Formats: sequence, structure tokens, C-alpha cells
Amino acid sequence: MNDFLTSTLLGIVEGITEFLPISSTGHLLITEHWLGARSETFNIFIQLGAVLAVTLLYWKRIVALVVGVRNPENLDYSLKLALAFFLTSLFGLAVKKAGWRLPDQLTPVLLAVLVGALWIFLAERRLRSLQTTSQIGWMTACAVGIAQVLAGVFPGLSRSGATILTALLFGVNRPAATEFAFLLGIPTMFAASLFSLVQETHFFRNLPADSWSDLVVGFVVSGITGFASVRWLLRYIQSHTFIPFAWYRIGLAAALIGLLALPWKN
Repeated sequence: MNDFLTSTLLGIVEGITEFLPISSTGHLLITEHWLGARSETFNIFIQLGAVLAVTLLYWKRIVALVVGVRNPENLDYSLKLALAFFLTSLFGLAVKKAGWRLPDQLTPVLLAVLVGALWIFLAERRLRSLQTTSQIGWMTACAVGIAQVLAGVFPGLSRSGATILTALLFGVNRPAATEFAFLLGIPTMFAASLFSLVQETHFFRNLPADSWSDLVVGFVVSGITGFASVRWLLRYIQSHTFIPFAWYRIGLAAALIGLLALPWKN
């Protein structure tokens, strides 16, 4: 398969799955098993495309928070986002300093995918017994920030899934939990992607192994599909639960089990 088509397909997979609670890592592993793995630089570019998409969707909310920061409600919300981001950065850097690396095997990803499915069932069950709120508490913000780190340590858990579901466990309704998780994901993923890009290219001294056309194609395709995916999800959660995503994750786990029975190249 030529590089253009491969870049397009991987961009589509990243854009669709990055912000749905179904694990972009698991899907990219399956796709790259058949299409061939791409460089870390390419993976960073397609992730940046997805982050740009959600930024464009929330630009009015972001501008409102920045311009209206003197408003007590906006200031409170912004400080909670800042706290969650600080905790993610603090513990994330600690994990990096400890020498942790992404697993290059399917088994840990498979387990995280299944744990994510169970988490959805538990969160939705608990939500039914709670009086939900649209307000984000300080403890919720702390827990969501730490959940982002867990999602990074256990790829397959899903960053968006972990953060949204954590907020649900604290009684936050689905729309409010999703908005907080996505707004937190914007600076977190931009910072993580740029940090990884600097490391990968040694402060941009080494050009990427991929052709620039492949990087641009992956970035643009991921951005377009990410935009459509997030818009759909925001409409969907207005009247639906996350339970279908749990069953989907179980199906994904079955596909990963199938891959384990096939020859696998790290």
C-alpha cells in the first residue's frame, strides 16, 4: 500500500478514535499491524491534527473563559482546569523521569481496553443512583487530572474515556463531564505532543524520516475526521449513555485477542 493511502487511513483512525472513549491506541495498533508502523513523528502529527479539531470546536468557549476571566464563574472553572493540568503535568513528568516507556506488545493494551469497558459499566451504573450536576468540584478536577496520567501509563484505557468517566463517578452529568475532559485535553495533548516532537527531533535539528507530504496528509485527515467525530459525540451524549462504547471495547478486545494469535512484529 502506498504511503499516501497509509497516511490517510491512519489519520482517519486517529481522528475518529482520539476523543471517543474507545482507545485510539488499540485501533492504531490493529491498523498498523496490517499497514505497517509509522514513525513516532508521524504519530505526533496525526495527534496534533485531532487536538486542533477539538480546539476549533471549543474556540468560543475558550475565548469566553479567557476574555471573561474576571467573572467569578469563569475564573473558578479556569482554575480547576489549571489544577487538573498541573497534576497531569506533575505526575506525568514523574512517570517519565522514572523511565516508563509505552509497551510495545498487545497484551497490556488488551487488558486496558477491557478495564475501560468495565469502567464504563460501573460509571453509568453509579450515575443512575446520583443526583447529577453540571458543576465541576475541586476533587473532581484533581481526580480527572490524575486519570489523564493513568490513561498515559496504560495505553488502551483511553485518555478521553478515563477523564470523562472519572467525572461521571463524581456525579457530573455527561455533557459537563465531556466538556471539562475535552477542554483539559487541549493543553495537555498539545504540550505532550510538542514535548515528544522536540525529543524526537532533538529540538528540530533532525528532520523526520517521513516525507512532509505524508505528515501533512495525516495531520489534515486526522483534523477533519476528529472534528466530525467530536461533533457527533457532543450530540450523541445529550440523550444517550456510554454503554454502547463499553460493548464496542469488548469487541475491540476480541479483535486484539485475534491479533495475538497472529505473527506480531514489535
